[in-house]
Amino acid sequence: MCGTSSATAADYGWIPSSFVFPLGLEVGYSLTLVRGVPPEEVLRVMGAEPAGVCRGADELFERQEELVAEADEWDESFIAGVCAVPGEGGDWALVLHFDGGIGMRPRFLETLSARSRAVTHSSNGGKPIHTFDWYEDGELRTGFEWPTVRYGSAPDDLLPMMRESGFDLREESDVDTYDRKAAVLALAERLTGVRLTEDLLDNSAYLLGHVPEEPAQEWTSVVIDLTDANGEGFHREVTREQVEHAMEHHRAERDRPLRLDEP
Repeated sequence: MCGTSSATAADYGWIPSSFVFPLGLEVGYSLTLVRGVPPEEVLRVMGAEPAGVCRGADELFERQEELVAEADEWDESFIAGVCAVPGEGGDWALVLHFDGGIGMRPRFLETLSARSRAVTHSSNGGKPIHTFDWYEDGELRTGFEWPTVRYGSAPDDLLPMMRESGFDLREESDVDTYDRKAAVLALAERLTGVRLTEDLLDNSAYLLGHVPEEPAQEWTSVVIDLTDANGEGFHREVTREQVEHAMEHHRAERDRPLRLDEP
Protein backbone atom coordinates (compact mmCIF):
# COMPACT_ATOMS: atom_id res chain seq x y z
CA MET A 1 0.00 0.00 0.00
CA CYS A 2 2.76 2.45 0.91
CA GLY A 3 3.94 4.59 -1.99
CA THR A 4 7.26 6.18 -2.72
CA SER A 5 6.19 9.73 -1.87
CA SER A 6 7.34 11.28 1.41
CA ALA A 7 5.07 14.34 1.13
CA THR A 8 4.16 16.30 4.24
CA ALA A 9 1.80 19.18 4.95
CA ALA A 10 4.73 21.56 4.55
CA ASP A 11 4.81 20.71 0.82
CA TYR A 12 1.34 22.22 0.49
CA GLY A 13 1.92 25.50 2.29
CA TRP A 14 0.93 27.29 -0.93
CA ILE A 15 -2.76 26.40 -0.80
CA PRO A 16 -4.03 29.43 1.23
CA SER A 17 -2.86 31.76 -1.55
CA SER A 18 -4.07 29.57 -4.43
CA PHE A 19 -7.24 30.03 -6.47
CA VAL A 20 -8.63 26.55 -5.98
CA PHE A 21 -8.64 25.94 -2.25
CA PRO A 22 -9.86 29.27 -0.79
CA LEU A 23 -12.65 29.21 -3.36
CA GLY A 24 -13.32 25.49 -2.81
CA LEU A 25 -13.59 25.95 0.94
CA GLU A 26 -16.06 28.79 0.36
CA VAL A 27 -18.37 27.24 -2.22
CA GLY A 28 -17.70 23.50 -1.86
CA TYR A 29 -15.40 21.33 -3.94
CA SER A 30 -14.38 17.73 -4.59
CA LEU A 31 -11.02 16.55 -5.88
CA THR A 32 -10.60 12.87 -6.77
CA LEU A 33 -7.67 10.86 -8.11
CA VAL A 34 -8.31 7.51 -9.84
CA ARG A 35 -5.54 5.21 -11.05
CA GLY A 36 -5.54 3.95 -14.63
CA VAL A 37 -8.95 5.25 -15.73
CA PRO A 38 -9.05 7.59 -18.76
CA PRO A 39 -10.94 10.91 -18.36
CA GLU A 40 -13.60 9.83 -20.88
CA GLU A 41 -14.34 6.70 -18.86
CA VAL A 42 -14.56 8.67 -15.62
CA LEU A 43 -17.23 10.92 -17.09
CA ARG A 44 -19.09 7.91 -18.50
CA VAL A 45 -19.21 6.27 -15.05
CA MET A 46 -20.49 9.56 -13.60
CA GLY A 47 -23.29 9.59 -16.19
CA ALA A 48 -22.08 12.97 -17.46
CA GLU A 49 -23.19 14.65 -20.65
CA PRO A 50 -20.19 15.93 -22.68
CA ALA A 51 -19.69 19.66 -22.09
CA GLY A 52 -16.53 20.47 -24.05
CA VAL A 53 -13.16 21.38 -22.59
CA CYS A 54 -11.67 24.22 -20.59
CA ARG A 55 -8.24 25.44 -19.51
CA GLY A 56 -7.62 25.82 -15.80
CA ALA A 57 -9.62 25.67 -12.59
CA ASP A 58 -10.84 29.26 -12.89
CA GLU A 59 -12.56 28.51 -16.22
CA LEU A 60 -13.98 25.30 -14.75
CA PHE A 61 -15.50 27.37 -11.93
CA GLU A 62 -16.95 29.83 -14.46
CA ARG A 63 -18.64 26.95 -16.29
CA GLN A 64 -20.21 25.82 -13.02
CA GLU A 65 -21.44 29.37 -12.38
CA GLU A 66 -22.99 29.48 -15.85
CA LEU A 67 -24.81 26.21 -15.16
CA VAL A 68 -26.25 27.62 -11.92
CA ALA A 69 -27.25 30.92 -13.57
CA GLU A 70 -29.06 29.16 -16.42
CA ALA A 71 -31.04 26.80 -14.18
CA ASP A 72 -34.67 27.64 -13.40
CA GLU A 73 -34.24 26.23 -9.91
CA TRP A 74 -31.33 24.88 -7.87
CA ASP A 75 -30.54 21.19 -8.23
CA GLU A 76 -27.60 18.93 -7.45
CA SER A 77 -26.16 18.70 -10.95
CA PHE A 78 -22.67 20.07 -11.56
CA ILE A 79 -19.86 20.44 -14.08
CA ALA A 80 -16.95 18.05 -13.54
CA GLY A 81 -13.52 18.59 -15.07
CA VAL A 82 -11.17 15.64 -15.65
CA CYS A 83 -7.57 15.49 -16.81
CA ALA A 84 -4.82 12.86 -16.85
CA VAL A 85 -1.86 13.41 -14.53
CA PRO A 86 1.26 11.30 -13.88
CA GLY A 87 1.45 9.35 -10.63
CA GLU A 88 2.59 6.09 -9.11
CA GLY A 89 2.05 3.20 -11.51
CA GLY A 90 1.08 5.32 -14.52
CA ASP A 91 -1.51 7.95 -15.31
CA TRP A 92 -4.23 8.97 -12.89
CA ALA A 93 -7.46 10.79 -13.63
CA LEU A 94 -7.79 14.02 -11.66
CA VAL A 95 -11.47 14.93 -11.21
CA LEU A 96 -12.31 18.43 -9.95
CA HIS A 97 -15.70 20.02 -9.38
CA PHE A 98 -16.97 23.06 -7.50
CA ASP A 99 -20.20 21.28 -6.61
CA GLY A 100 -21.55 23.17 -3.59
CA GLY A 101 -20.71 20.33 -1.24
CA ILE A 102 -22.24 17.35 -3.04
CA GLY A 103 -18.96 15.44 -3.18
CA MET A 104 -18.00 12.47 -5.32
CA ARG A 105 -20.85 9.99 -5.00
CA PRO A 106 -19.93 6.67 -3.34
CA ARG A 107 -21.32 4.56 -6.18
CA PHE A 108 -19.00 6.36 -8.61
CA LEU A 109 -16.01 5.69 -6.38
CA GLU A 110 -16.90 2.02 -5.97
CA THR A 111 -17.02 1.56 -9.74
CA LEU A 112 -13.97 3.68 -10.57
CA SER A 113 -11.79 1.96 -7.95
CA ALA A 114 -12.67 -1.59 -8.98
CA ARG A 115 -9.33 -3.40 -9.50
CA SER A 116 -7.70 -0.02 -8.84
CA ARG A 117 -7.47 2.80 -6.29
CA ALA A 118 -9.31 6.09 -5.77
CA VAL A 119 -8.65 8.87 -3.27
CA THR A 120 -11.02 11.78 -2.81
CA HIS A 121 -11.28 14.81 -0.54
CA SER A 122 -13.88 17.54 -0.38
CA SER A 123 -15.43 20.42 1.52
CA ASN A 124 -19.13 21.24 1.72
CA GLY A 125 -18.53 24.97 1.41
CA GLY A 126 -18.72 27.52 4.20
CA LYS A 127 -19.21 24.88 6.89
CA PRO A 128 -16.60 22.92 8.85
CA ILE A 129 -17.10 19.59 7.10
CA HIS A 130 -14.07 18.31 5.18
CA THR A 131 -14.02 14.64 4.17
CA PHE A 132 -11.36 12.22 2.94
CA ASP A 133 -11.96 8.73 1.52
CA TRP A 134 -9.62 6.03 0.24
CA TYR A 135 -11.12 3.26 -1.94
CA GLU A 136 -9.32 0.11 -3.01
CA ASP A 137 -10.75 -2.60 -5.29
CA GLY A 138 -14.22 -1.08 -5.09
CA GLU A 139 -14.26 -0.90 -1.29
CA LEU A 140 -14.04 2.03 1.09
CA ARG A 141 -10.97 1.24 3.19
CA THR A 142 -10.55 4.40 5.25
CA GLY A 143 -12.59 7.57 5.47
CA PHE A 144 -12.89 10.42 7.92
CA GLU A 145 -14.17 13.89 8.51
CA TRP A 146 -12.09 14.41 11.64
CA PRO A 147 -8.88 12.31 11.58
CA THR A 148 -9.48 10.80 15.03
CA VAL A 149 -12.88 9.41 13.99
CA ARG A 150 -12.34 7.05 11.07
CA TYR A 151 -14.58 4.56 9.28
CA GLY A 152 -14.36 1.95 6.52
CA SER A 153 -13.21 -1.66 6.36
CA ALA A 154 -9.65 -0.75 7.46
CA PRO A 155 -9.99 2.46 9.49
CA ASP A 156 -6.52 2.28 11.07
CA ASP A 157 -4.43 1.22 8.06
CA LEU A 158 -3.41 4.78 7.23
CA LEU A 159 -2.45 5.85 10.76
CA PRO A 160 1.35 5.70 10.25
CA MET A 161 1.03 7.52 6.94
CA MET A 162 -1.30 10.12 8.49
CA ARG A 163 1.21 10.89 11.25
CA GLU A 164 4.02 11.25 8.73
CA SER A 165 1.86 13.49 6.53
CA GLY A 166 1.32 15.96 9.37
CA PHE A 167 -2.04 15.12 10.93
CA ASP A 168 -2.64 16.06 14.56
CA LEU A 169 -4.22 12.87 15.94
CA ARG A 170 -4.98 14.15 19.42
CA GLU A 171 -8.62 13.84 20.45
CA GLU A 172 -8.66 17.48 21.54
CA SER A 173 -6.94 19.75 19.05
CA ASP A 174 -7.63 23.01 17.30
CA VAL A 175 -5.94 22.81 13.92
CA ASP A 176 -6.11 25.53 11.29
CA THR A 177 -8.30 24.50 8.34
CA TYR A 178 -5.51 25.03 5.81
CA ASP A 179 -3.02 23.05 7.90
CA ARG A 180 -5.45 20.13 8.04
CA LYS A 181 -6.18 20.44 4.31
CA ALA A 182 -2.45 20.51 3.57
CA ALA A 183 -2.08 17.25 5.53
CA VAL A 184 -4.93 15.77 3.48
CA LEU A 185 -3.16 16.67 0.23
CA ALA A 186 0.09 15.16 1.51
CA LEU A 187 -1.74 11.94 2.45
CA ALA A 188 -3.37 11.83 -0.99
CA GLU A 189 0.06 12.22 -2.61
CA ARG A 190 1.48 9.36 -0.55
CA LEU A 191 -1.36 7.11 -1.74
CA THR A 192 -1.23 8.16 -5.41
CA GLY A 193 2.19 9.59 -6.20
CA VAL A 194 0.43 12.64 -7.66
CA ARG A 195 1.98 15.94 -6.59
CA LEU A 196 -0.65 18.66 -6.84
CA THR A 197 0.70 22.10 -7.67
CA GLU A 198 -0.92 25.44 -8.30
CA ASP A 199 0.36 25.36 -11.87
CA LEU A 200 -1.12 21.89 -12.47
CA LEU A 201 -4.58 22.91 -11.27
CA ASP A 202 -4.56 26.33 -12.95
CA ASN A 203 -3.24 25.32 -16.36
CA SER A 204 -4.41 21.78 -17.08
CA ALA A 205 -6.85 21.14 -19.92
CA TYR A 206 -9.99 19.62 -18.39
CA LEU A 207 -12.44 17.45 -20.25
CA LEU A 208 -15.87 18.60 -19.03
CA GLY A 209 -19.09 16.77 -18.29
CA HIS A 210 -22.45 17.83 -16.89
CA VAL A 211 -23.25 15.36 -14.11
CA PRO A 212 -27.03 15.14 -13.57
CA GLU A 213 -28.81 15.24 -10.27
CA GLU A 214 -29.30 11.89 -8.56
CA PRO A 215 -32.86 10.55 -9.01
CA ALA A 216 -34.95 10.58 -5.88
CA GLN A 217 -35.09 7.20 -4.18
CA GLU A 218 -38.40 5.57 -3.37
CA TRP A 219 -38.85 5.19 0.38
CA THR A 220 -40.58 2.23 2.01
CA SER A 221 -40.68 3.19 5.70
CA VAL A 222 -39.64 5.72 8.32
CA VAL A 223 -38.34 5.12 11.84
CA ILE A 224 -39.50 7.21 14.79
CA ASP A 225 -37.00 7.06 17.66
CA LEU A 226 -37.60 9.47 20.55
CA THR A 227 -36.39 9.75 24.14
CA ASP A 228 -38.14 12.05 26.62
CA ALA A 229 -36.62 14.02 29.52
CA ASN A 230 -37.17 11.05 31.86
CA GLY A 231 -35.20 8.70 29.64
CA GLU A 232 -38.32 6.88 28.42
CA GLY A 233 -37.94 5.79 24.84
CA PHE A 234 -40.35 5.38 21.93
CA HIS A 235 -39.27 3.43 18.86
CA ARG A 236 -41.51 2.48 15.98
CA GLU A 237 -41.13 1.78 12.28
CA VAL A 238 -43.98 3.04 10.12
CA THR A 239 -44.38 1.67 6.60
CA ARG A 240 -45.19 3.77 3.56
CA GLU A 241 -48.52 1.97 3.22
CA GLN A 242 -49.45 2.96 6.78
CA VAL A 243 -48.55 6.59 6.13
CA GLU A 244 -50.54 6.71 2.89
CA HIS A 245 -53.55 5.04 4.57
CA ALA A 246 -53.45 7.58 7.40
CA MET A 247 -53.26 10.45 4.91
CA GLU A 248 -56.27 9.12 2.98
CA HIS A 249 -58.20 8.77 6.23
CA HIS A 250 -57.27 12.34 7.18
CA ARG A 251 -58.44 13.67 3.81
CA ALA A 252 -61.75 11.80 4.11
CA GLU A 253 -62.35 13.19 7.60
CA ARG A 254 -61.33 16.68 6.52
CA ASP A 255 -63.76 16.68 3.56
CA ARG A 256 -66.66 15.14 5.46
CA PRO A 257 -69.54 17.63 5.93
CA LEU A 258 -69.84 18.99 9.45
CA ARG A 259 -73.08 18.02 11.28
CA LEU A 260 -74.17 20.37 14.03
CA ASP A 261 -75.99 17.60 15.94
CA GLU A 262 -72.75 15.66 16.41
CA PRO A 263 -71.18 15.67 19.86
